[in-house]
Amino acid sequence: GVKDGKWTVLQLVEALGFCLENTDPRTRGRGIQLLSQVLLQCYSLLQEKEVLHLVLFYESRLQDHHLVIPSVLQGLRALSMCEVLSPGLAVSVLKAIFQEVHVQSLLQLDRHTVYSIITNFMSTREEELKGLGADFTFGFIQVMDGEKDPRNLLVAFQIVRDLITKDYALGPFVEELFEVTSCYFPVDFTPPPNDPHGIQREDLILSLRAVLASTPQFAEFLLPLLIEKLDSELQSAKLDSLQTLTACCAIYGQKELQEFLPSLWSSLRREVFQTASEKIEMECLAALRALSACLSRSVLSSDAEDLLDSFLSSILQDCRHHLCEPDMKLVWPSAKLLQAAAGASLRTYHRVTRSVLPLLLEQYNKHPQSSQRRTILEMLLGFLELQQKWGHGEEDESTLLSLQAPVCSVVFSALTDPSVQLQLVGIKALTLLGSLQGFLSSSDLELVVDHLIRLTLHEEDSQSSEAAMEAAGSLAPIYPKVFSGHMVPRLGKELQSEREESSHSHCSLQKRCLQALAAVSTHTSIVRETVPVLLQHLQKVQKGSEAGSIQDMVSVCQSLHRVALQCQQDAEGCWYFHQTVVPCLLAMAVQAAMQESTHLLLGNALLEEEVLAAMVPVISAATTHLSPELAAQSVSHVVPLFLDGEVSFLPQNSFPCSFQPFGDGECLEAQRRLVALLMAFVCSLPRSVAIPQQEWLLRELLALSCSCNCPFTATTAAKCFAGLVNKHPAGQQLDEILQLAVNRMEPGLAEGPCRTQALTLLLWVTKALVLRYHPLSSCLTDKLLGLLGDTELGPAAADGFSLLMAESPDVLHKGCHADVRIMFRQRFFTDNVPKLVQGFHGAGPDVKANYLKGLSHVLNHLPKPVLVTELPTLLSLLLEAFSCSDRVVQLSTLSCLQPLLLEAPQIMSLHVDTLVTKFLNLTSSPTMAVRIAALRCAHALTCLPTPVLLPYKARVIRALAKPLDDKKRLVRKEAVAARGEWFLLGSPGR
Repeated sequence: GVKDGKWTVLQLVEALGFCLENTDPRTRGRGIQLLSQVLLQCYSLLQEKEVLHLVLFYESRLQDHHLVIPSVLQGLRALSMCEVLSPGLAVSVLKAIFQEVHVQSLLQLDRHTVYSIITNFMSTREEELKGLGADFTFGFIQVMDGEKDPRNLLVAFQIVRDLITKDYALGPFVEELFEVTSCYFPVDFTPPPNDPHGIQREDLILSLRAVLASTPQFAEFLLPLLIEKLDSELQSAKLDSLQTLTACCAIYGQKELQEFLPSLWSSLRREVFQTASEKIEMECLAALRALSACLSRSVLSSDAEDLLDSFLSSILQDCRHHLCEPDMKLVWPSAKLLQAAAGASLRTYHRVTRSVLPLLLEQYNKHPQSSQRRTILEMLLGFLELQQKWGHGEEDESTLLSLQAPVCSVVFSALTDPSVQLQLVGIKALTLLGSLQGFLSSSDLELVVDHLIRLTLHEEDSQSSEAAMEAAGSLAPIYPKVFSGHMVPRLGKELQSEREESSHSHCSLQKRCLQALAAVSTHTSIVRETVPVLLQHLQKVQKGSEAGSIQDMVSVCQSLHRVALQCQQDAEGCWYFHQTVVPCLLAMAVQAAMQESTHLLLGNALLEEEVLAAMVPVISAATTHLSPELAAQSVSHVVPLFLDGEVSFLPQNSFPCSFQPFGDGECLEAQRRLVALLMAFVCSLPRSVAIPQQEWLLRELLALSCSCNCPFTATTAAKCFAGLVNKHPAGQQLDEILQLAVNRMEPGLAEGPCRTQALTLLLWVTKALVLRYHPLSSCLTDKLLGLLGDTELGPAAADGFSLLMAESPDVLHKGCHADVRIMFRQRFFTDNVPKLVQGFHGAGPDVKANYLKGLSHVLNHLPKPVLVTELPTLLSLLLEAFSCSDRVVQLSTLSCLQPLLLEAPQIMSLHVDTLVTKFLNLTSSPTMAVRIAALRCAHALTCLPTPVLLPYKARVIRALAKPLDDKKRLVRKEAVAARGEWFLLGSPGR
């Protein structure tokens, strides 16, 4: 009635008069409870005069019987949310609560109501409450004192924080306010099991820390408390203290810290020198960094003591001498402390490094052993890394440039040391020095290039060689002229050099040259130098007739691919690479194919599947990041090349015959293989780029995929067709092309010599349509499901489900702009797994394995959270898959079950007997991959509840003894890990 306006609240009060004035406290309580419930729903409808009368009424009720108080507080909570509350009423209500209610004797919910009233008034009547002065703070201290419930503490901590941050008067009650909150530090709270409120220990820790670190006024009380807890034995207390100290340093100044600095440094130093906990060490270093930063921020008056300088002097005095100790026991803890202090500010950095860097350089030269030198260089590296943090200033030059010669000398000596580990640190240091602007002179840079070339090409250890290549790639964009003018020509000369012996070392050297050329191609000006060298080498290898030329070509293509990837983010470099490399690769391939067609040169290595497959990612990476305008310019040349034989845009385009990759005749087989390169190009174009003569191209690809006897050509034609179909705009043209494809596939699948080609086409077209949610995809998937019952094509059709669900490396992925809808796998699972299960139950014994294999492929590629929800219905079928002798089914099932043991232990526990038996049986499989997967699953079983597993412990340990003697090392390794976990099962602390 009040909500609808039929009654006013005052009329309701009159109607409740009998209850409200009743001598029985329970009756009065019920009357006030009803009124409060109405107010909680209707407080926004009240008039100012009504609120005034109600506040006065409720205030008077605070003196009533304790049974009435909870309902009175609910009513006051409703009134505290009224916007029409008269000035002065908020203060009046709070005074009444402070005076009349002993809050901590109330139940949790009623105490929470009091905190809510205070919170509401603080958010809407701030100025009025501030008028109370320190009395408000004192009143709240009385309310909160003794609170134990975590739900209430979260609200109370927020109120204390607001008191401080919104400048309420604390008066003489600063220490009392600190005491009433700090008594909870460090937080010791473990949420009860199945806690519906979801309050975690971390919530309370962060909330309390926000209070303690909210004002410098707490410093004189808080810092002794933190030092005390730091000196305790409790790890959690130490961590909490360190994190709180770090938070406090953000608002403290020298005045607050001065008295406690010696004790704080002593505690931090002790923890870093003695702790076995990485976490505590990390927090100690963070706290030291925060302390140093805090002291750095303080503005000094002319007569004040420089606390930062004296603090850093203490640190240097206690740590510096450890860097010189022969046994080097405390070297790393000392270095970490010094680096933490140096990382606080530019001022601390210069103060520490001025003292420490010369000492480290001296120690490096004193210690002849590589291991000690490595430790010292790693410390030096840590200080140099801090230099990057503070940038480049005048003071940097005076400090670092004075040490330039000895620093370079130390780093260069590390690069020539026989120790690989020291070399690796030296390479890191070299990269860092190169990134410091102006640090290396031109003669230093030439020496850097010499070292990098030597390490890259001639260092026996591959780790050093790879690290040197990576360093060259990092430094090349900073010094493009040096690398393009010095390093690239020398690598090119080394690559082109003729060696009489065709030794393994020469092949390895050439491979490293190729990798290094790719590694340094991280700047457009360098790419313009390296790409011609790589292409020239590819042409040279093609003309040669060495047995290893296939692998050489693949290596060149791999280097070109890396360059293409590095160019993708730079529009100029990307276009240069595309217009230089793509026509050159096409020209070389066309030349080789025509020579084969006219029998001028047979068995050209460039036409081998392995080489063409290596060219595909090069062309694809060179195309995916082109702008639509440049892509359109390129496609206008490439597609006519394949459809019309238009070769005019190719370099060196005088060919012995016409190029007809879609023509008939055995002599054109070599030309047809080049459809792989067409696929790499057209399937990587942005969707907005129109492909000329696309319908004609699709028909040619369709015909080639169905009729070609070469599996490589047929598959690439099918993939190219599928890639174009996936991006084709919906409409009549697409429907006609798809109908044409279905008409070609159906008779091909039914009978004849081209069944395999038809199946390949079906798989790729189905994938193209599944990815974009095309309506025809369900029809094609049903055809695939039907083929699982075919004795000839069934196994291949089952493996096809992996193709449908997996990420494709060359076409039909987001990187090449394919139309890939989110959650297509989940949708495929929902639509087709019931059909697979039904098919399995109705299939004959000779084809049941096909359905299991298809199902395991689908489940293996499904996101694990989805799989867990469906597990109860599918687990029995998965367990049945173990009976199948097909190793692919076994392997897929095992790889599917392993993560489920970790993510759904309760469900898996119901089948533990079957799982243990099956896994142990498969540890004796003749296939190594199955044995490894079975042992990993046996290992994962230990994640199930211990009581479920204990009856099987002895049996599993006995069974896992056999694979400990397996002839394969990887199997033995998994057996050791699994058996060790089963041995520890049920041990204390597990």
